[in-house]
Order: sequence, then C-alpha cells, then structure tokens
Amino acid sequence: MSNIVAIVGRPNVGKSTLFNRLTKSRSAIVEEQSGVTRDRIYGLSEWNGVEFSVIDTGGYVQGSEDIFEEEIRKQVEIAIEEANVILFVVDVMVGVTDLDEEVAKLLRRTKKPIYICANKVDNTNRQLDSAEFYQFGLGELFNISAVNGSGTGELLDVMIKEFTPEGAPEDDSAVPKIAVVGKPNVGKSSFINAITGEERNIVTPISGTTRDSIDTRYQLFGFDFKLIDTAGIRKKAKVHEDLEFYSVIRSIRSIENSDVCIFMVDAEEGIQKQDLHIYYVIEKNKKGVVVLINKWDLIEKDTMKAKEYEDKIRAQLAPFNDVPIIFTSTLTKQRLHKGLEKAMEVYENRVQKIPTSKLNDFVQDVIERNPPPAYKGKYIKIKFVTMLPTHSPSFAFFCNLPQYIRDPYKRFLENKIREEFNFEGVPIRIFFRKK
Repeated sequence: MSNIVAIVGRPNVGKSTLFNRLTKSRSAIVEEQSGVTRDRIYGLSEWNGVEFSVIDTGGYVQGSEDIFEEEIRKQVEIAIEEANVILFVVDVMVGVTDLDEEVAKLLRRTKKPIYICANKVDNTNRQLDSAEFYQFGLGELFNISAVNGSGTGELLDVMIKEFTPEGAPEDDSAVPKIAVVGKPNVGKSSFINAITGEERNIVTPISGTTRDSIDTRYQLFGFDFKLIDTAGIRKKAKVHEDLEFYSVIRSIRSIENSDVCIFMVDAEEGIQKQDLHIYYVIEKNKKGVVVLINKWDLIEKDTMKAKEYEDKIRAQLAPFNDVPIIFTSTLTKQRLHKGLEKAMEVYENRVQKIPTSKLNDFVQDVIERNPPPAYKGKYIKIKFVTMLPTHSPSFAFFCNLPQYIRDPYKRFLENKIREEFNFEGVPIRIFFRKK
C-alpha cells in the first residue's frame, strides 16, 4: 500500500481525534491528557473514491528522559519514513510552542508533502489566530476541527491529489486475522517485533505499555495474514484508569474480530486465574487458539520438564484442551515461527468443511457401536448429521428426541469427531435437532 498519511504533532493537539474522524472509527483512544497514544495505529480511509491508509502517532517530545516519550519519538520517525503525506497537527488555542518548533525541525528534513492542520478552529476568531503557523514555512495551512469535522473536506480534497490510483490499499478482508493476546507484560509486543524484524510496537519493562490494538500485515516466508497486538487484559479489580478500561475493551474486541488467537502465557508465572479468563473469552467467541508459553529460556529444565508443564496446562484448560502448546522465547527467538505455522494450521482447521456424506459415514458407524443411552424409557435414534455453514465448526444432529441427549454423550461425539478430523485448536459446537 503506497497511499499512506501520517498524523504527527506534539502531545494533546487532537491527532487521535483527527485519526478517528478520517477513518470513521474509534480505533485510537482519545482522552484529555497527553501521552495517551504510544504506538503507531493504522486505519483505512476513503475520499472521493480514493482509498488510503492513515497512521496515528504518539505525541513527539524532544529531549525527554521519560522512557515512553523516548520510544514515542522513534515511532513518529518511523511513521514519517513510511508515509507519502504528512499532516502536522497544531493547536490554535495554544499557538506555537517550543515542541511545535521541534516537530517542524524534524519535518524540514523530509521532502514529502506536508499539510499544517490548525486544529480546534470552530469560530471566526480562531481562523485569524491560525495565521501564526505560517511561520513554520512547511506547506499549506488548513483550519480544521477534528471534533466536528469542519475543514476536513477541503483538506482531503487537496491531499488526495498527492496519491496515485495504483497505490490504493488492496482488499484484505479475506486475509486471516491472528490476535496476540494475554496478560500485561507477557511479551506480546516483543513477539510481534521479533517476527516482523522491526520495532513495530513499543516495548518497555513496564506492564501495560500497549494501550491500543494494532494491526500488522505479515507477508514473509510464505505467510500472509494480519497480526493484531493487543493491550494486556487485567482483572477488573485492577483496572483503575479509564484509559486502561478502554484498552481492555479493545483487546476483547480484537479477540472478537480475529480468526485465531495466539494466547501468550508467562512461563515463570504459569496459567493463573486471569489467564483463564482470557482463555474463556477466546473459547466463548469460538476462535482458534495456539498457546505460547513465553520466556521458556528463564526456566531451569530437566528431561521431563516440558512434558510435565504441558500436562499441567492441559489440565487447567480442560475441558477444551485440544490445543497446540509451544514453548517459546521472544528474547532468543526460539520457536517463534513454529508458533506462526501452528496458528495458520489452526486457521485451516477452523475453515475446513467436511462433506456431508463423509461425515455421515463416520458418525453412523460411531453411533451403531455406541448408541445414545435411553432416557426415561425412551430410545433415541440419530438419523442424520450435517456441518452447518457457520464461521466456526458447528454440527447439527437430527434425531427423534433431541431433548433427551445428555451432555456426556455430546462430549463423546465431539471427541470422536476430533479423533477422525483435525480440529486441533478449534472449539466446535454440536446441536441436536428434531428430524
């Protein structure tokens, strides 16, 4: 995708509000405090038939010793390198500041088209005040209000002239979506950075660094899918900031919008109650799952350590424990690609369709050998089974008395289906209906 717009500026000028306005979404968190956006956030936008990508960046701060602001500077610089057009957002209510000057110095190094967006211009007086931003000498000035959208149409009319039709983003709705989920600080962003080979996401030793859910298109080594890095999910009791609450909601939405979840667990901590909550969200949404035990390099190992550890995890994940478990280390890059391979295998398992004739031949043989037990003196006869046209694997069994089928027999049929057909890592549903 060559049509890319980067939104840059100092903290708290309304960059994320403009991003949400252009993408017609609420992908970027907006809060009345500086430093909310930390990573680059990507979204798609369209104007007059021209499609383009938009990058929202964290607020640029020069010379700060804050660990986040140092990392944010790197992210802004990478976004400027990636973009074709740069929107330099400033705040007309505050006027020109030293930080605005620092951003302007950075932008003067690039030869890419730059548009100055004087934000929060929602009356005539503020239109006059915005003239001071011409002193940057960077490009055309547009008076906009990201909150109500005034002035953005004129900006987009001029901006899309910089684009070429060939650069429009391709339709990637059919591309598999893999979400990387887990508690805070288990190594989700480190995993994506290690896989992509670039500092795509901010990584610090402080848990909760990632606040938004971020998409990365991965097209290397024969793979083609979207990786979604999500903010760590904490217990509700530990979610004190409104900001973190939004991050948890976004993580859950990322699970809902994904096909497969790479569920990361800290090897030193093991699976705890909060890990199980995340796992149940994945299972409830009927998403494929691969369990990555990260930081395995920190564990003292003997011959049976991995097997014992795996057995313990499967016991904790029961009853749905037919999932691949891989021991990895994002630090040493140990078995990371195996994790991706497994995720794609699980995706294929999830989308497979079993022909009705093949399914019936197998199931009828199983039922003949182990018919459903009689209930209240009634004998249950299962006549037919078919796979339903749903996003996740679902099977409908047609019988004379569906209300008398007990849960143990449902689990028996599910286990037999799993033994015959490969549904590793995928929750399946079984329904009994009146024939």
